[in-house]
Amino acid sequence: MRTYTYKLTSVLLILFLIVISGCDKNDKSSFLLGGDTYIEKIVLDEQYEGVIDNENASITVGVPYAYDTKNMTVSQLILSENAQASIKEGDKVNFSFSQSIRVTNGDAYFDYTVNVKHDEAKILSFKLNGYIGVINQETHNISVRIPTTEDITNLTANIEMNDGTVVVSPENYSALDYTYPVEFTVENNTARTVYTVTVTKSYAAEVLYIGLAENVDALNYEEKEAVNWMLLNVANSQYVSFTDIANGAVDLSECKVMWWHLHIDGGIDNMDKFDQNAASSLNAIQKIKDYYEAGGSFLLTRYATYYAVKLGATLDGNNPNNCWGQTEETGEITTGPWNFFIQGHTDHVLYQNLIMNSGESDKVYTCDTGYRITNSTAQWHIGSDWGAYPTESDWEMNHGGKALGYGGDGAVVAWEYLPNNGKGGIICIGSGCYDWYSYGVDVSNDKYHENVAKLTTNAINYLMSE
Repeated sequence: MRTYTYKLTSVLLILFLIVISGCDKNDKSSFLLGGDTYIEKIVLDEQYEGVIDNENASITVGVPYAYDTKNMTVSQLILSENAQASIKEGDKVNFSFSQSIRVTNGDAYFDYTVNVKHDEAKILSFKLNGYIGVINQETHNISVRIPTTEDITNLTANIEMNDGTVVVSPENYSALDYTYPVEFTVENNTARTVYTVTVTKSYAAEVLYIGLAENVDALNYEEKEAVNWMLLNVANSQYVSFTDIANGAVDLSECKVMWWHLHIDGGIDNMDKFDQNAASSLNAIQKIKDYYEAGGSFLLTRYATYYAVKLGATLDGNNPNNCWGQTEETGEITTGPWNFFIQGHTDHVLYQNLIMNSGESDKVYTCDTGYRITNSTAQWHIGSDWGAYPTESDWEMNHGGKALGYGGDGAVVAWEYLPNNGKGGIICIGSGCYDWYSYGVDVSNDKYHENVAKLTTNAINYLMSE
C-alpha cells in the first residue's frame, strides 16, 4: 500500500509541475504563482490619465494637439497589491512611440503596450456625389476628379472623420459650388485642421491602387506608406477600395494599371489564409477579371501576388509556395544591406536607373544597415527536393510565369506574366527586400531605400506601355 501511495503522489506531483510549466504568464486565466498583475491607474504629466484595456493589454493616453511627448513624467502609477512594474512613479519616458510596461507579481507577469495619442481632427474619406476624393494628410489637400459631364456648381459631400471630429465650416456642405477650391474646417478637442478641396474635371484615373480598406487612413502602415508615395509621385493616380469596385463606384475606362501591395502581419502561406484575410478582393473579382481580360495590367506586390491565381493568369493555379513574414513592431533590424539578385535580367526595364554598387550589376539593394524589416516574403522555391518545380524552366513551363529576380538560394522572388490573348501584363514582386515602412526607424538617410520607389515607378511605366 505504501508503494502505491508513493507512486500516486509522484504522478500527481509531475502533473502539477507540467501544468505550472505550461501556464502562459501573460494570460490572466492561467494558474499564477503570484498575485494579480494589473495596472489600475496611470497618469502622465499630472493630468493625462490612461484608458486601460486589460483584455487587449493596452493603455491609451490622450494629449493635446502638438503636445511634446518625448519626455513625459509618470506622475501616478497604481498597481495590483504587491505588484511591481518596469517603470516607476517619477520616471521620465519618451512616449513619442509605443512603450511596453511589464507588471510582475511573484512568478507572474503581464505586458502592457502604452500609446500616447495626440488629439487629431482628420477627414478620412471624402466623396462628392459619390466621386472619391484623394486626401493628402500632409498638405491637407483633397482632390476630386469629376467627369466632364457633371455640374460642379451643385455637389454634395459625404465625409467620414476620426472619432470625435466634427465639421465646423461650412455649416452645410450639400449643393455647394466647387468652381473654385472650398475649405473645410474640422475640429476635435484641441485639434483643428483646414482641408482644401479642389475639383478637377477630367476623365478617370490611369493608375489605381486597390486596397481592402475603405480609405487610405484605414490601411496598415506598410500599405499606407506605399499609397501616399503613389498619390504624390504618380500622375493621374487614385486610391480605391475593392468594395468601391464591386459596387460600381469606380470608372475603370481609362485605367491602365492597378497596383495592390498587400501586407499581413505575420505573413500567410496558403490560399485559404489569403481568402480569409482578403475577402473583399474576392467580392470584386469578376469586375477586375473583366478589366484584366480586356487588356488591363497589374502590379502585385508582397501577398497580393496570390491574386494572380484569382485573375486566371497562371497555368497550374498555384500560389507562391515559400512564404513567411514577421510583424511591423517586432521585425528584425538589418545588420547589413539587403538585396536580391537579377542575373540574366539586368536589362529589364524594372531595374533601370537604380542605385547600384560598383561591380554588382546583378544585385538590387533596397535597404541599408539598421532598417527594421518584416521580411514578408512570397516566393517560389525551385528544386527537386520539393518536387513541384525541379528547375526554373519547369516552373516557367508549368506555372506560366517568367522569372525576373532571385533570392540567395535561387528562389524566384520577382516575376511576370506576359500579356496574351488580349489580357494585360502582370508584374509580381514577392521579395522580402521589397519593403516600404520601417517601424520606429528614420529611413531618410538610408542609402538604398529609394530603390523601392524606383522599382515601383519602373514597373508602373513598363505596364502602362504594354
